[in-house]
Amino acid sequence: MTSRLNPYLTFAGNARQAMEFYETVFGGTLVLSTFGDYGDEDAPHADQIMHGMLETDRGFALMGADSPPGTEHQPGNNFAVSLSGDDGDDLRGYWARLSDGGTVSVPLEKQMWGDEFGMCVDQFGIAWMVNIAQPQV
Repeated sequence: MTSRLNPYLTFAGNARQAMEFYETVFGGTLVLSTFGDYGDEDAPHADQIMHGMLETDRGFALMGADSPPGTEHQPGNNFAVSLSGDDGDDLRGYWARLSDGGTVSVPLEKQMWGDEFGMCVDQFGIAWMVNIAQPQV
């Protein structure tokens, strides 16, 4: 897989409806994972979307999720730029340069879904997410 750059939208509990709407607009394949898929299936937020990805045959990619529990949803600041792929060296380099002089909210490290992931806001106030896919076993 090559590295990919795309928008990542955050919603206030209606990510499923929004991402399904975008699927009707753009077509393609939508994959949704809930917080319950990767944690406590009985938690009040278990059915909310932890990660959604819409990929179209025209090459469009749109990602989205509900705000994580305990995180305030702030309309107007509810998007980030996502860098993802499996070239760990390249992506770690981007991470190092983007986070230098910025603010790291989630350190780039292995996460519960198995990939390395980090979030930061660069020195210009732009939110970034970096996900390094791990080899499938």
